[in-house]
Formats: sequence, C-alpha cells, structure tokens
Amino acid sequence: MKGFFLKGFVLPLVLAFALTSILVVPSQPQDTTAKKIDINSASVQELQKLPRIGAAVAQRIVDYREENGKFAKIEEIMKVKGIGEKTFLQIKPLITVGQETKSKKKE
Repeated sequence: MKGFFLKGFVLPLVLAFALTSILVVPSQPQDTTAKKIDINSASVQELQKLPRIGAAVAQRIVDYREENGKFAKIEEIMKVKGIGEKTFLQIKPLITVGQETKSKKKE
C-alpha cells in the first residue's frame, strides 16, 4: 500500500514539475553583441527586421535619410513619423549610425 501511495503521489508531482519547467522558460537577454542595423545605410528590408518597424515606417526612414542626410545619432530616428519613444526604446539596442567618421587633423 505504501508503494502504491508513493507511485500515485510522486509520479504526478514529478510530471507536474517537468511540465511547469518546460512551460516557464526564462526570457533570454537580448544579444547586444549581434551586429546592429546601421540606420544610415540599411535597406527597407533590413529595417523591417527591427521590432515594430513595418514596410511603411521602414520606407519613411529611408525617405527621411535621403531628404535630410545621415542620422548623426540614433535618437534622431524619432523624427521619423511613426517612431515614438516606445518604439525607439525597443530598437535602441539594435541600431547604430555606423562608425564615427570624425577625425582630428594633426598639425
């Protein structure tokens, strides 16, 4: 009787624990070492890989860049219609404006 109680109680408990551990997957931190998307040179298709950036907003980014020149800093992307602070905060770790090209001339 004792063996039956142990099997009848322990087995469901172990199965419940196993299912819970499968269903509750810890969120993984974003990989900040992955290659960032350069908003100064990315195509519409590349920009669409960013969260909350669809085809229309991606096209607006490209259009803005063509009309106003390169973005000097990533925060300037919020000047594009459709990109507010919430969207910016989501894409901030995923974007860059490329390498700084400023170099001091030595005399």
